[in-house]
Amino acid sequence: MLKHQPSKLLIGLSLLMVTLQASAAKLAIVIDDFGYRTKEDNQILALPTPITIAILPDSPHGKQVATKAHQQGREIIIHMPMKPLSKQPLEKNTLAPSMSAEEVDRIIKRAIGQVPYATGMNNHMGSEMTSSLSGMRNVMGSLSQSNFFFLDSVTIGNTQAANAAKEFGVPVVRRNIFLDNHQSEEETRIQLNKAVAYARKNGSAIAIGHPHPSTVRALQKYLPQLPADIELVAVSALLNGHETPKQDKPLKMQPEQPKPLPNDPPVIPKDKHPQLIHVGTCEFELSENQTVKLSGIQFLMSVVESLYQDKTLQPLLLNSKKPLFSQQKP
Repeated sequence: MLKHQPSKLLIGLSLLMVTLQASAAKLAIVIDDFGYRTKEDNQILALPTPITIAILPDSPHGKQVATKAHQQGREIIIHMPMKPLSKQPLEKNTLAPSMSAEEVDRIIKRAIGQVPYATGMNNHMGSEMTSSLSGMRNVMGSLSQSNFFFLDSVTIGNTQAANAAKEFGVPVVRRNIFLDNHQSEEETRIQLNKAVAYARKNGSAIAIGHPHPSTVRALQKYLPQLPADIELVAVSALLNGHETPKQDKPLKMQPEQPKPLPNDPPVIPKDKHPQLIHVGTCEFELSENQTVKLSGIQFLMSVVESLYQDKTLQPLLLNSKKPLFSQQKP
């Protein structure tokens, strides 16, 4: 049977939950090319709402899908066509380095009107445009007027998006993983694993995919089994300096030197509530003839069971109006 002090138990449980939450790496998934494939678009919209969608401004179903996504509380960005280095068919109103700042601004403002509820933008293709500092200055100058952020899809190594964004104070993030350069369910699963590994190593990752049938199937199977240490977030949650305002700092476990135990444990009067003890660790004592290793979910379950069974703690929780945890100065 577990022996415990209620204050130590509660502090240990609190610190455990804070640690699990703080250790979660963040993964943002963005699906491009929305607005053309009704079936696949709706399948993506059936996935968890933290998945961000990027809508092509001149797509036939762009406005409808933006409205539906907004009703879900899902983040929407504009998937802005930009000129690539390769010769291939271009979307209408594709941004190019040769355009004037006024023309770029006109096209971007038109796109914002075509994709309601959008709060950011990323590039569709755009290896030539994003590698042009002057061209991206025109883009960022326009975005700064609309308080948009920019997600750099990184379609070329020498992208100038971040440099231009810094000049205009536009928040910017960049893609880390492409999910479906090769359209197969297995390839997308492999890339999702790479995105998880990247997030664990760096604290966060941004993965971009497309509404291909193979990508949809892979996401439908993978996301319900997303590892517990990975938190799925909207891409804007990864903007440096533009996150949700910080709350009061959580309690942190500080290393401390072992302290000698007193010869005689203190006696707590029966007519008084147990005194709260501020400790850096939470210990559980087992009977002498019992050897049990508690880790992970087993430890958490044992803590919850002890809370439920504790006869001293129950009246304290029910009757006392005093806080169980006293505020500490940072």
